[in-house]
Amino acid sequence: MSRAGAASLPEAVVQTSPTMQPPPVPSTGRPYNPVVTLNGWSLPWRMKDNVKEFHIVAEPVVRELAPGMKANLWGYNGTSPGPTIEAVEGDRVRIFVTNKLPEPTSIHWHGMLLPSGMDGVTGLTQPAIGVGKTFVYEFVLTKSGTFMYHPHADETLQMAMGMMGMFIVHPKDQRQYKVDRDFVFLLASYDIEPGAMTPKVNTMLDFNLWTWNSRVFPGIDHLVARTGDRVRIRVGNLTMTNHPMHLHGHHFEVTGTDGGWVPKAARWPEVTTDVAVGQMRAFEFDATAGDWAFHCHKSHHTMNAMGHDVPTMIGVDQRAVTEKITKLVPDYMQMGDKGMHDMAEMEMPLPDNTLPMMTGSGPFGGVGMGGMFSVVKVRDNVARGDFKDPGWFKHPAGTVAREYTDELEEPARGRAPKADANTLKARKPGHEGH
Repeated sequence: MSRAGAASLPEAVVQTSPTMQPPPVPSTGRPYNPVVTLNGWSLPWRMKDNVKEFHIVAEPVVRELAPGMKANLWGYNGTSPGPTIEAVEGDRVRIFVTNKLPEPTSIHWHGMLLPSGMDGVTGLTQPAIGVGKTFVYEFVLTKSGTFMYHPHADETLQMAMGMMGMFIVHPKDQRQYKVDRDFVFLLASYDIEPGAMTPKVNTMLDFNLWTWNSRVFPGIDHLVARTGDRVRIRVGNLTMTNHPMHLHGHHFEVTGTDGGWVPKAARWPEVTTDVAVGQMRAFEFDATAGDWAFHCHKSHHTMNAMGHDVPTMIGVDQRAVTEKITKLVPDYMQMGDKGMHDMAEMEMPLPDNTLPMMTGSGPFGGVGMGGMFSVVKVRDNVARGDFKDPGWFKHPAGTVAREYTDELEEPARGRAPKADANTLKARKPGHEGH
């Protein structure tokens, strides 16, 4: 592209901070109620001849997954995932895409109804966007809802490196589907070896970092709301597996899917909704005061830096071998014989650029989580438009579980066989598959 051509493009705004940026109020075009992107931001635009113009730059980026770990990823405009694109039903959008990757790319507008030639599938609906080249996509947004964007060129590698973003199309009528708080994030997974920074792009299933907007707990933003707020959470899934998203303390309704908004008569109450690969879900609830866990309900998705080949050591007497090992490695600690909770309490030496498997602190001690976990924080005194962390919830007197110290009657127990001399106490070599 010539210098004159480059000068005619809208500015390619870059953002590298993992801190949630305040949702921008639209200054031009149709009015709408902006979304809040967890640990992210929304892409600015310019109006030209009644067309909303955006500029996306595909490029290598460095992303902080949580304090203490960064990753070499590919993304858009300085971040992975890229900025959220927001526009309004009926808008004509013109999106310039500049490729600063070392290989060709494209962008597919996932879930959107548009002309075939704008669908972004390299070789099928368009030529690849070559290295250093800029392409333009232009189409009318015919339907409001929750959508995504990602490459359809060397897709396995480029998506494994973090190339994705959300595209929100707001209703033409600002009052339609209105809520008080509207959060959005993408699910992504990575396989990054301890001490490394770059994902292994050929991993199919054994990922060790499960992220929301390429962040893991405790680095994921809290979702802050005011008591009584109508809250919407939009989730897009571009991992290789499904995720049952579970919210504590509330019943919610799924109000939006890949195909659009769900009519009121077709909704039902839930506490968990499964988001399959390539799907988007929006669900809504009325916020109740408290600190409420929000997480994927696959338990290994709420852990960091998992070692899939580590044997189960529960009940194994390690004292003899521990004594021998500590003579060679004085800092050695036996683990796992009583469970894994101790890992959330202790600070073990770790390789550089590696997170603890279970971590995070709350008002009552270690949280012992990682990965896809955050907290919905609801307070009576949160101001409209305020998304700052309000601190930990102050529970009313008598409403916190506590230790019971009086005598108890013997509890009822189910029948179970007792251990005897033939009970296996350790895994035998060669029996890994049993």
